[in-house]
Amino acid sequence: MKYSGVGGQAVMEGILMRNADRVAIAIRKTDGEIELKEEKYRTVGGSDRLRKIPFVRGPFLMIDSLKLGLGAIQYSASFFMEEEEEKQSFLEKHFSKETADTITTVLTVVLALGLALALFLVLPVLIAGWLRPLISSRFGISLIEGLLRVGIFLLYVWLISRMKDIRRVFMYHGAEHKCINCIEHGLPLNVGNVRVSSRFHKRCGTSFLFFVMIISIFVSIFLPTEVIWQRLLTRLLLLPVVVSLSYEFIRLAGSSDNPVSNALSQPGLWVQRLTTREPEDDMIEVGITSVEAVFDWKTWQETVLRSGKEEKFTGEMF
Repeated sequence: MKYSGVGGQAVMEGILMRNADRVAIAIRKTDGEIELKEEKYRTVGGSDRLRKIPFVRGPFLMIDSLKLGLGAIQYSASFFMEEEEEKQSFLEKHFSKETADTITTVLTVVLALGLALALFLVLPVLIAGWLRPLISSRFGISLIEGLLRVGIFLLYVWLISRMKDIRRVFMYHGAEHKCINCIEHGLPLNVGNVRVSSRFHKRCGTSFLFFVMIISIFVSIFLPTEVIWQRLLTRLLLLPVVVSLSYEFIRLAGSSDNPVSNALSQPGLWVQRLTTREPEDDMIEVGITSVEAVFDWKTWQETVLRSGKEEKFTGEMF
């Protein structure tokens, strides 16, 4: 039984799960019913070859996750639109619905990436640049820049976690992790077993983002620090390298259970205390529905776990 390491993402009142080329999203509707959507997913570039090359696959897998996540967010949001919002938008009045949706998606991605670059790349570089006259050490400047990036990230996550809707998304995030932990520890997938499983997981996207920032500190030591535009450009150009290194670490940690990998994973698990919350039972039911749509966990546990065989994960992020 193939297990690529089930990966998922929490969305508004729902959870997306992926295993290999199978994707399912389960949404808890306002009437209490669970809406399930299943489909096959073509990876970026239409081939799995790039996903198998170490130190190359990271950026492509991240793009896959972003693409899936954005589509899942739009799909889940469509269930909770108020009636007055269901009128034709400005774009729908001038284009077909498909074209309007595409334009909206592109604009959303551009805006989100622009905000992320401004907060986590440009702002730390500018602040560190202002301190340049006081600090002559390249290592010192890189360290301050990296710590600022981590601090801004943690502050951002803490602030959005105060929002009611985001708190519920983080509860679904917890349900997602607990479902996967339940399976990977050989327990039958039911509400009771999921409830007592951990809401933290080493293969989480939160840990991945955190390690992107940590690894960028060490990479930036070897980059120019004197001219701000050079610092911005070099950090942007080397972002795929940082993403690749971070992904390989998360993948290794997710398939290992030894003291070294566990210790190195701890910072990411600590950050998950901000991005996950203990879910309610109806949220766990949503997670179970989405998992079972993409993965035959019973067969996998019988053929792999209970037979004593070992099977390494290919390391999907979630």
